[in-house]
Amino acid sequence: MNDYHHIAVVVAGIDEEYQNSVIDGIIDCAKKANANISCFSSFGGVIGNSKYDVGEYNIYSLINYSQFDGVVLLTNTICDKGERAKILSAVRNSGIPAVMLDGEENTDFYNIRIDNSHAMREITEHMIHEHHVKTVNFISGPLSNPEAQSRYETFLQVMAENRLIVDARRIYFGEFRGTDGEAAAKQFLSSGMKLPDAIICANDAMALSCMRVLLENGVRVPEDVMVTGFDDTWSARNNFPALTTVSRPLYDAGYQACQLLLDVADGKEIEQNVTFNAFPVFTESCGCVQRENTDVQSYKKKISQIIETSHYDVNMLNRMNSALADAETIEENMKIIGDYLEKLRCEKCYICLCDDWNSGASSSEYQVYGYTSNMSAPIAWTKKGIETIERFPSSRMFPTPLKDGGHVSFFLPLHFGERCLGYYIIVDSDFPTKSMLCHMLMMSISNSIENIRKLLHLNNVIYELDRLYVIDPLCGIYNRNGFIREADKLYRKCIENHEKMMIVFIDMDGLKLVNDNYGHKEGDFALQRLALAIRDTCTDTQICARFGGDEFVIVGAGCTENDAETLERSFVKRLTEINEIIQKPYQLDASVGTFVSDVKDDVTLFNMITAADQIMYEKKKRKKTSRYLRKA
Repeated sequence: MNDYHHIAVVVAGIDEEYQNSVIDGIIDCAKKANANISCFSSFGGVIGNSKYDVGEYNIYSLINYSQFDGVVLLTNTICDKGERAKILSAVRNSGIPAVMLDGEENTDFYNIRIDNSHAMREITEHMIHEHHVKTVNFISGPLSNPEAQSRYETFLQVMAENRLIVDARRIYFGEFRGTDGEAAAKQFLSSGMKLPDAIICANDAMALSCMRVLLENGVRVPEDVMVTGFDDTWSARNNFPALTTVSRPLYDAGYQACQLLLDVADGKEIEQNVTFNAFPVFTESCGCVQRENTDVQSYKKKISQIIETSHYDVNMLNRMNSALADAETIEENMKIIGDYLEKLRCEKCYICLCDDWNSGASSSEYQVYGYTSNMSAPIAWTKKGIETIERFPSSRMFPTPLKDGGHVSFFLPLHFGERCLGYYIIVDSDFPTKSMLCHMLMMSISNSIENIRKLLHLNNVIYELDRLYVIDPLCGIYNRNGFIREADKLYRKCIENHEKMMIVFIDMDGLKLVNDNYGHKEGDFALQRLALAIRDTCTDTQICARFGGDEFVIVGAGCTENDAETLERSFVKRLTEINEIIQKPYQLDASVGTFVSDVKDDVTLFNMITAADQIMYEKKKRKKTSRYLRKA
């Protein structure tokens, strides 16, 4: 048994400050206890593409709950109600301890909640009683999210208690993303309605982007419109104007969630529900006093780090994308990606691909839900170098099991649209949570792998088209097009090496009689068996082709008259064997003309074929008959 615990975290949007703060608490608690954290995260709901969201949310199907001592559920960050239900069902069926943050009350889960309702009540009453607002707009999160629903319902309740009308046109439902605040502000401004006294937002991200759009359109905050948020993020505290918001102990909630699961794993008695309080912070965006920033040096240092890291990451991403554009094989693609992985500031990084990642184009041919039973890891990067892991079970999740504790692993989906290609694992790095470009990097790598997949299939199509152009579909050997292309190569080789060239012209005897007496299907069968005899007679250095309806040709370079005689004897012998096998009421036979000559510039390939054809024709005339039909 290992002397460390392994905790799973289920979350979405790890680049958001709310998730960041909670995850920081979880990680610090886990590292103190030498426990491992595996964080399964998606960026669902960001792009606004339903097929893309399917690919993102698929990462949650990878989780093998039997491998964990417990799971922290931040399902409140997952916008899709159906996905949340599937995750909760899977956790219940697994039977492992689970703690839910800011989610639905579930008697079978431990719950750590922050009292959102009380703080939303305080901030709404503050706007009404202290700032005397009458007309209020509200930017909500999705009502399928319990937090969003709680904040929205509290807002409505306080407005009703103060006999203030809530106009449905002044409500905007978003997904808790910054882009929702932008869209809401534009909708309010273009509605033709009078500007509200205040806009109350369900989180800081939406409030900050809303303020930006207002200011860009000449609407002053707070002089013309007051704005409030919720979460008291770092960006909200340091914005200008500073955002009136609700401070929540997110780090503490994350720390407590992890500690609770570790205590359960150690057999300790734990309370089912833990509640943290939240409190409003009234500052500049509602016209209250300026919030003091007591650590200007820390602020300047963090801003500098953000700018420097962003420039570094953008440069890295641009250079990687430029290099990937030239990759034509998966091996080239993986080598380029591997060269850049060290720049993610991690201890380990894996790119894991499904067995069928390069399957066909139709939806029935590729993975959409779940992962293949076995995966490969074409890139297993560590600071010691890169290796390839050919095969490992997806139920293990890790290509190579963790051997000790204290590690943080981020599992991120690798997909193109709804097509599942695999997943990424980034171990012991803050890049997934602290870089603004993690999602963009994942998309770039996914797109590059999809481009390789398409290129592979395009090459296969080209190969198949070429094969159809040069291969006779009935006999399975070269047709006239293929013969001319390949024979020309041998012809030029003979000129360069001063070698002789052999042309063997073969004409099937009695095909018309077979067709007339037994049908064209039987005639096709006879042609196929004659072609088989010809193909079996050729050596690896010779080529054969169906030159016309019942005419065939063999070409060889560097041949002698003895080689020609040997080939004719081999052909007759093979034809006899086939006749004995098929036991047909007719006899397969053919007339053969062989021509061997030095190749000179004034002797064309066509001249040589004509000479062999003439020799064959003379032999055919000398035969008593070209019809070898055996009486039944």
